[in-house]
Amino acid sequence: MSVHASSAASSRRNLLRASGLAGLVVAGSAVATGPAQAAPDRTGNVLRLDTVAALRALNTKPLTHGTQAVVAGYRTPGDGGTMALRWDNKSTATHNGGTVIAPNGTTNTGRWHQLHTGTLDFRTFGHFDADTPADNALDAMVNDPTVHRIEAHTDLLLTQRHLYNRSNIELDFGGHHLHTTGIEKNTHDNPFGAVLSFRGTPTDTTVKHALAAEVIELTDTFPVPDAKAFAVGQWWAVQVDPVAGGGRDERELQKLVEITEIVDAGHIRIGYLNGWELAEGRTLAWTRVDPVRNTHIRNMLFEGAGPDEYTGSHPVSFEYAVGCDVSGIHATGTFWPVIMRRWCTRFRTEDCSLKNPPTVEYGGAGYLTQQIYCLYGRVADCTTSNVRHLNDLTASAYCTVVNCHGDGDDAGGNPFTTHGQYEHDLLFDGNSGLMDIANSGAQWGISAKRITVRRHVCSWFTANTKITDLTLEDITVIARPTFDQAGTLTVNADGAQVRGCTAKTFAVAQRSARSGRPTTISDCTFEPAAGAVLVQTPVTAPVHFVRCTFQGVDGAILRGAGPVHFTDCTLTGAENAAPLSIGSADLRIDGGTYDNTGIELSGVRDQRITVTGGARFTGSNKAGALLGRADGPGRATWDITGLSSAATGPDTAHVRIADGTNHYAATGSRFTGGTLHLAPEALASVLHTTCVEDGTRRSAMPPAGDTVRTDGNLIL
Repeated sequence: MSVHASSAASSRRNLLRASGLAGLVVAGSAVATGPAQAAPDRTGNVLRLDTVAALRALNTKPLTHGTQAVVAGYRTPGDGGTMALRWDNKSTATHNGGTVIAPNGTTNTGRWHQLHTGTLDFRTFGHFDADTPADNALDAMVNDPTVHRIEAHTDLLLTQRHLYNRSNIELDFGGHHLHTTGIEKNTHDNPFGAVLSFRGTPTDTTVKHALAAEVIELTDTFPVPDAKAFAVGQWWAVQVDPVAGGGRDERELQKLVEITEIVDAGHIRIGYLNGWELAEGRTLAWTRVDPVRNTHIRNMLFEGAGPDEYTGSHPVSFEYAVGCDVSGIHATGTFWPVIMRRWCTRFRTEDCSLKNPPTVEYGGAGYLTQQIYCLYGRVADCTTSNVRHLNDLTASAYCTVVNCHGDGDDAGGNPFTTHGQYEHDLLFDGNSGLMDIANSGAQWGISAKRITVRRHVCSWFTANTKITDLTLEDITVIARPTFDQAGTLTVNADGAQVRGCTAKTFAVAQRSARSGRPTTISDCTFEPAAGAVLVQTPVTAPVHFVRCTFQGVDGAILRGAGPVHFTDCTLTGAENAAPLSIGSADLRIDGGTYDNTGIELSGVRDQRITVTGGARFTGSNKAGALLGRADGPGRATWDITGLSSAATGPDTAHVRIADGTNHYAATGSRFTGGTLHLAPEALASVLHTTCVEDGTRRSAMPPAGDTVRTDGNLIL
């Protein structure tokens, strides 16, 4: 690491130790203590000069090859530009003012070459502020294969968009401000036109073939025409052709993968477990890539230069990159994503932030970080204010987003999103801010699988597209008057597991049916608005609510035809609330408490309702019936066992059946107060026995007969 040089009065030992150059100077040589001489000696002594200007003015004709010099500063002694150099009398390298320094006026051979251990500093190129562009110095350092670390110790100005293919290097800006005022114009729709862009090289070596058999899910072994075309350790970009009849960019597989084994003549193993089945006949295209590896960018303050895609600036992009990390970048006003990644594998983005991008309405703009076709990434400890997205994962897998927080999301996008291009196996943990999943449109497939979100706080959360095996744990959705006053949480009934969540409005949708696991909502609390749709019309999958609490319920609607099961749930109605309207073909209520609410079957289809397990219905509702049905063409089958129903007021019905065709059976139940209204014309069969009717009036009951049994009850 470069540090300030010692003063002229320092001893040789202290000078070299303080300058960090002791290991670069020949042991036993002496530093000249006087000023630079016009004709320095030829003894091999280390020359000492105050500045680079003095070094360039030095008469080099008497110098022997290999002569060494120590410069106490770039412009003034101790300014941080201290360096050691070696004279190469045969060098014709281009002068760059830092690693290569030519004597004044020379065009012939002979250059001073900076001696370093692989770590360089912008100050040794004469850059101490943001007044003069440092682009040439940056190019000189990055393009020098002997350099593995570049440091900035002051603010800097860069006015070019740099594209590199360089591995094994770290750029650390020390938390200083990187300015881009006057930066060159970007091209159209180019989020990879970053100030610091690193891109691997796709080669001309390609393999394309149709699958002779299905490629199963979660396999790392892939068929290929000839395994000899591949070698262990190579990197390949692989993608499948678009889904037939789907969106233009709807592909289940687009990843940068490493070849880990040649299995046999027709199979290779890659470093990735495939997330989706690929049917026989689908086409795979492989392109060998020489990726950028282990290039890291750290610690800068960055301010975007302009308000649009051409004049705006953003600090970092990686494409075809492996093991490339970003940390400590804090940006303001960038147009394109602060950190843009595509075809990247194994990376970390940590402790970064973005505030106030110029737009949140332009697609792809106003992000902190976007990842496209990425694997094994970690985004952690990041924050945003007033942005479109904090994090966007597109066609990516096996990534985590941890302890990230987005505020100011009222008028823009949502901090957390996935595109819906077949993302899979993603984890979001301990974050806050609006969130949606797989919601960018049919062009990409609106599909995702095995997404887990836990310990998340927001005011709106939607995951109602083709999302399979979604897991939500401890999600808190709090309504906010400046955005979604409904406080909405929506999921897709395709293997969703929702546990310990809180929201005002909750809804179950269905856009896909790929999962083998049930959709279960357990230990959650909701407070739906009057008339809210709890289960939407397209839902045909079974939905199971377990130990959930619904507060202030008033006419909630379950429209979908799929089975609905309530186990030990607590539903409390609002004042004079309407009962739940149920369209499910199979409703099962197992235990739980239903106070000042009730159930009304919609009658739009044949329906079965089962009430069992000691369920308790109490109070009354707007319809005046705790269990009832609407008029409709559907036949209803009622199976009531072990119900405890206590009606408020003499006119509230425990059960009211007056419309349609019904088959009714109630056994082992207790009815307290109120009425039982079983209209004979609406009942095809009745079994009402071994029940207790305590102060209950039978306002309608069919006479006993071959299809009616109403005896054997205890009437109190």
